Amino acid sequence: MSDDQTRGGPLTETEQVERVVLLVRDVLGPDVLGVYLHGSAVLGGTRPTSDVDVFAVVRRSTTEAERRALVEGLLDVSGAPARPVELTVVVQSEVRPWRYPPRCEFQYGEWLRADYERGETPAPGPMPDLAPLITVVLLGNAPLFGPPPGEVLDPVPPGDLRRAIVAGVPDLLAELAEDTRNVVLTLARIWTTLVTGDIRSKDAAADWALARLPAEHRPVLARARACYLGEERERWDDLGSRVRSYAAHVAGEIERLAP
Repeated sequence: MSDDQTRGGPLTETEQVERVVLLVRDVLGPDVLGVYLHGSAVLGGTRPTSDVDVFAVVRRSTTEAERRALVEGLLDVSGAPARPVELTVVVQSEVRPWRYPPRCEFQYGEWLRADYERGETPAPGPMPDLAPLITVVLLGNAPLFGPPPGEVLDPVPPGDLRRAIVAGVPDLLAELAEDTRNVVLTLARIWTTLVTGDIRSKDAAADWALARLPAEHRPVLARARACYLGEERERWDDLGSRVRSYAAHVAGEIERLAP
């Protein structure tokens, strides 16, 4: 836990954002082209369970020592009692001009904290999920440092956006038991985007999907939405096999619409 957290309680969301921007600039110096807010913060506002989502564009590849320095700094800023932080870094030449699959230089997510604490460091590699992420960065247009994102990033073609979000479905289904709320909501979000072309907040996507789900699957998505908004305590044991039935139904809709 950081000194700030020990002295005065958890960092606020604003303090976390400021600390992440400062960390990125301290570690990567003048090669940072821009740092941007994205995720829930630009899609209707953060919810009780939302991450602090930050995206950075840099001029060059990073060293392992630099990536480790980012991890060490984020371990001190991210997670309980404050919000989880997700930081994604891309090298501009890897995503502009746009090509598929895009390549991610670095990503920190609180779900991998145990690995980071064992000394593991994120490595660069292909990451289809960058397609929706960059789309939201451009849509949100929320620079924290540097110029507007449209000056350093290219838009993602709709076909590549669709291909990218569908590519992640098998991994999502594999995590259903361990990360139920997020998987249930993300499946609804993918379905929404494939039909409408829009990327919506998780609760807005749930609203769209609830109106189109068969009655037997609605309780699962309604529960996930309520937990996401902090309206209910998270619990799934009372829904039994309905969670997997919901996931199978929405995955079938996604497969039917997939490019």
